[in-house]
Amino acid sequence: MAKETSLLDEIVSLAKRRGFVFQSSEIYGGLNGFFDYGPLGVELRKNIKDAWWEDMVRRRDDMVGLDSGIIMNPKIWQASGHVDGFTDPMVDCKESKMRYRADQLFAAEVLVDGTSLGWISLIESEKMEQEAKDKADLLKRKGAMQGSLEPLDLRPYDELAEEDQLQVPSPATGTVGALTPPREFNMMFETHVGALRDASSLCYLRPETAQGIFANFKNVVDTGRVKVPFGIAQIGKAFRNEITPRNFIFRSREFEQMEIEYFIPPGEEEWKRYHREWIQTRTEWFDSIGLTKELLGEEVHPKEKLAHYAQACTDITFKFPFGEHELEGIAARGNFDLSQHQEHSGKNLEYFDEVLKAKYLPNVIEPSLGVDRTFLAVLCSAYQIDEIEGEKRTVLRFHPRIAPVKAGIFPLVKNKPELVERAQSFYKRLQKKWNVLYDQGGAIGRRYRRIDEIGVPFGLTIDFETLEGDGTITVRDRDTTKQERLSEDEIIAFLEEKIES
Repeated sequence: MAKETSLLDEIVSLAKRRGFVFQSSEIYGGLNGFFDYGPLGVELRKNIKDAWWEDMVRRRDDMVGLDSGIIMNPKIWQASGHVDGFTDPMVDCKESKMRYRADQLFAAEVLVDGTSLGWISLIESEKMEQEAKDKADLLKRKGAMQGSLEPLDLRPYDELAEEDQLQVPSPATGTVGALTPPREFNMMFETHVGALRDASSLCYLRPETAQGIFANFKNVVDTGRVKVPFGIAQIGKAFRNEITPRNFIFRSREFEQMEIEYFIPPGEEEWKRYHREWIQTRTEWFDSIGLTKELLGEEVHPKEKLAHYAQACTDITFKFPFGEHELEGIAARGNFDLSQHQEHSGKNLEYFDEVLKAKYLPNVIEPSLGVDRTFLAVLCSAYQIDEIEGEKRTVLRFHPRIAPVKAGIFPLVKNKPELVERAQSFYKRLQKKWNVLYDQGGAIGRRYRRIDEIGVPFGLTIDFETLEGDGTITVRDRDTTKQERLSEDEIIAFLEEKIES
């Protein structure tokens, strides 16, 4: 497990060192749960979003786009249930002032042959079982108890009886009785609109992009010449005041979503069919951007864990360095959202189906994906350390379609003006089509290593054979390090096939 933890540390270090991700406000000590994306990071994010938009919207006849506001009428969030129900159970340590999610704070009573030695507590993690055993062993040694430890029954803090919660020590200080009872904590960020700062001006930063789609359903139907089944797609920022943001950009307080609300006719057979189709569509898309199949999985939510209105929900999971977790959720939401907005707004949101000759509120399939979480999955999947001619190499094996830089253009040496001029000319030509870089500093092998570390798929070297021979350029593949010679026109056709297919 220590090896897996260090892998994430390596990726985080590389992300900062090469300008992918920075801690937000770093020169002021940072701000927990917020991140900034550097020069390479913004390119990778943009390429992920562009690939999603191209495949999910532009290449489909049943999809349209939307860009709704971050701040909307607060009645939207009352109708959706977010004002009253968008909460997490929270526990505070009265001594350290640390705050924990009650469902991520675990505790167990330590028993030796039926005799209690007290309780242990720890934060949920992939290595939680071993950490709990180590804590129990330490408690036994401190108590100088003879006998056998009984198996630990680790349970979330909010599932413990009140009398047991009083026995749980704080993870921060170890003090029994320092933890408060769980209480609900609303995760929406509040703000005020206008000159006044009172209840009448209260608004929220949206915690999801979906409700903007539902609120605009009638507008899109009336103006978009769309027919059920059809979808509305949106990419946009969302904000959640997470109690415990963690695992780098996996769970943060400001993030970007790529969401689809796909509207379908009512009926059990209908939602089951479309739900399965969307799971397959989304899984195939991840493969198309280079997320290896062995790192992906599916997790079906059991009925007792579903939201009260949901018919089904399946997560596409990814094996991150810190464990297998949700990458994208695909939910069958029924017509709950449209029903709520119709009731609270007083506007008729029913759709007239010309085929069925009937009015109804469509059901919805919702594939919901985070840009930042996809970014992290792509980074983890691409990161490798291999060996080239006895020398260790750090490489990011990004799919060419989403690689932040598509090619590096190099003159073989920098002290030959004719090589430099030819390389710069070709660089300017490629720059009109893709994000490419030019580098003439250092030995050519060192330049190759630099672009390998930031995931550039191809190195293009202008050498003396380019000038004196047939005009071809050396094309070096990042993953195999094999080289071939192609003309400028052949290189452009080659890159178009690799990047744009």
